[in-house]
Amino acid sequence: MSKVKSAQEAVGLVREGAMVAVNASSGLLCPDAVLKALGERFEREGAPRGLTTIHPIAAGDMFGSPGVDHIAFPGMISRIIGGSYPSGPSNAEPPRIWQRILANDLAAYNLPSGVVFDMLREGAAQRPGVLTKVGMDTFVDPELEGGAMNAVARDAPIVRRVAFEGEDWLYFPALRPDVAIIRATTADENGNLTFENEGATLGAMEMALAAHNCGGLVIAQVKRVAAQGTLKPHDVRVPGILVDVIVEAPDQLQTTATVYDPAISGEIFRPLSSFQMAAFNPGKVIARRVAQELKSGWAVNIGFGISANVPRILIEEGLHGAVTWVIEQGPVGGVPLLDFKFGCASNAEAFVASPHQFSYFQAGGFDCSLLSFLEIDAEGSVNVSRLAATPHRTAGAGGFVDITARARKIVFSGNFNAGAKMRIEDGRLVIDREGKVAKIVPKVDQVSFSGRRAVAQGQEVSYVTERCVLRLLPEGLTVTEIAPGIDLQRDVLDQAATPLRVAEDLREMDAALFAEDPMGLRL
Repeated sequence: MSKVKSAQEAVGLVREGAMVAVNASSGLLCPDAVLKALGERFEREGAPRGLTTIHPIAAGDMFGSPGVDHIAFPGMISRIIGGSYPSGPSNAEPPRIWQRILANDLAAYNLPSGVVFDMLREGAAQRPGVLTKVGMDTFVDPELEGGAMNAVARDAPIVRRVAFEGEDWLYFPALRPDVAIIRATTADENGNLTFENEGATLGAMEMALAAHNCGGLVIAQVKRVAAQGTLKPHDVRVPGILVDVIVEAPDQLQTTATVYDPAISGEIFRPLSSFQMAAFNPGKVIARRVAQELKSGWAVNIGFGISANVPRILIEEGLHGAVTWVIEQGPVGGVPLLDFKFGCASNAEAFVASPHQFSYFQAGGFDCSLLSFLEIDAEGSVNVSRLAATPHRTAGAGGFVDITARARKIVFSGNFNAGAKMRIEDGRLVIDREGKVAKIVPKVDQVSFSGRRAVAQGQEVSYVTERCVLRLLPEGLTVTEIAPGIDLQRDVLDQAATPLRVAEDLREMDAALFAEDPMGLRL
């Protein structure tokens, strides 16, 4: 019997109360056609109800791939476990899934993306669950919030602190999905899957294995179907023995707002001259100063935000290739992309499955991580995962907790406060209007990264802003550099909502950062 079915036929196999795992990262690999058909079935039939959905990385976005929003009807999902969630501008209407979360009509959890993949792998192997230090002393820890995003989730906790071999660990139970919905480029008639037009594989294999080994259903959305026996075995990333249903969706996007870019899938390499450099402004100054923290030969993780421009700083300085970029979606090397394409890279050297990439991160196998911050508090803790006033503006923690758990060196970056109007003039930073919202606060709204734990573990942590550089020292959060043109008291100490220490050897940031020409960076 043919495995090829319509999307409507495929979703008709999803049972009431099923646990459904979805492989996506915003628009990247999002099986949007299948999710759309599943939502349309619910609108017609009022079924399936009471689903648990699992999203190690967000399924869909606010910019053209609705993803989980297709199925975010009242009563359809009763529980959602996500590493991240669709997010977007605070002035836009919240995604439907956020409306469900905020209405408290489903239990919503934000757990580290890598840990969610681990929970699926434990389910695939019929093991009881995950013991890990990842998430300890953060909002994931049950001594803080346990990853619960609303009251109904707090009433049904997932994660526990347990003692094992004389140490405290976090225990996350295995996930055993009834359905896995994944996506690829090509399926042959036997269900073998290849990903030649994709920018990653994410956790397709692990998700399919978990559902299959738990007696569940694996649905694969693909761009095209080939004759059996025509795919090269080395190209097959998910074997057909794990795939039950194939759904053709010829118009699937490669990633958010991108129909197809062969450089994202590694089919061609773009000339370095084709990458647009950052405009000269205070944000570029921050990215340049972050770049000064790097060393040649390092493997460096990079996150969304200002630090995502650092690869372009190295291109501009003639240093492309001096470090190897590694991102959670799986690309290794090349040039990480910006905006809607974040999570993809052009000219990558390799695509690693996300679960393996996260194992690499969780154990601190890389040299440095460049990440953003929303808030920093007196202990050096960082919030990137929740803005209470506009929750849908942030995607949750994603892989941030996995990445920072044991990273040897972390460089956080962002503007010192929110809303300041600034410019650079004659090599000096000029603040025309001060920001109204402090980002350095007595206590962060949510602990995505624990400064206290970082000090105890001996992690090297710094925070780069347009007006100063701070370092996390055992004595506290300490200003070590200030920008030319900045008054320490007026522009730094008075603008922080918590006291800061000042280094005895306080120095001025490198003048070359504030000149428009390339700065002559040396790693």
